[in-house]
Amino acid sequence: MPGDPAFHAPLKLVVSGPVGAGKTTFVQTLSQTPVVATEAEASEDIGKRNTTVAFDFGTLNLGGHELHLYGTPGQDRFSFMWEVLCEGALGLVLLVAGDRPQDFLAARNILEFITSRIPVPFLVGVTHQDQPRVWQPEDVALYFGLPEHQAVGINATDLQQSQLLLTRLLELTLASPSVLNPAAAFERNPT
Repeated sequence: MPGDPAFHAPLKLVVSGPVGAGKTTFVQTLSQTPVVATEAEASEDIGKRNTTVAFDFGTLNLGGHELHLYGTPGQDRFSFMWEVLCEGALGLVLLVAGDRPQDFLAARNILEFITSRIPVPFLVGVTHQDQPRVWQPEDVALYFGLPEHQAVGINATDLQQSQLLLTRLLELTLASPSVLNPAAAFERNPT
């Protein structure tokens, strides 16, 4: 209802995945405001100098409603943040680098950790599709035991591809009867 404080509450999208999958980049690409990033120098060899230690945060205006974008840390030792950030989320984007199949098991573990605790609609975004030797989305879906439509190839630096992934996730979310239907809010308050 328009007088209900929950009616104007921001929507939340969580972006998760292993280290180096493109979570921070994806949030930066979609966010219409400067991204708050909690990066620190990596204390162990993770293949890059800095890593997210709490979360990345950005915002996006979606049909007159604010969408909060949260990027999770990718290391297992920060797994407590995965559950905290996913509480009340509209959806989850699990990113996995298509050119790093050695990270697929870690990605599957993250997905199972989150979805076993919080029933949230999700898509798997297969990043680094511009690399010469990369797994295709349908192959990643097969690896994860998912229908092909739940894995999408993406270049996380490309705004149009990132928006398309978000649109597909919202379509999946709206089709899920167990999730609050945000479309009702858009219908009551058209912009």
